[in-house]
Amino acid sequence: MTNRRESDKEGIYEIRVRGVLDKKWSDWFDGFTIMPQAADKRHPGDETLLTGPVADQAALHGLLNKIRDLGLPLLSVKRV
Repeated sequence: MTNRRESDKEGIYEIRVRGVLDKKWSDWFDGFTIMPQAADKRHPGDETLLTGPVADQAALHGLLNKIRDLGLPLLSVKRV
């Protein structure tokens, strides 16, 4: 019998970073959808939203490490 926590199960995540990533980075981020976002009308396109499935907490940490390695400030991580 397994008693896995909800956060240890596969889920869809939205990860918001400051900075603009080109959609060509999608393969490097395990097929995540990459969408440039505007923080507000005065700062168009200065954030990026990455959305996709994450198998478990270890995979999530791997994605966060990639964001760190690129030097992108992490703004939010949300399970949807």
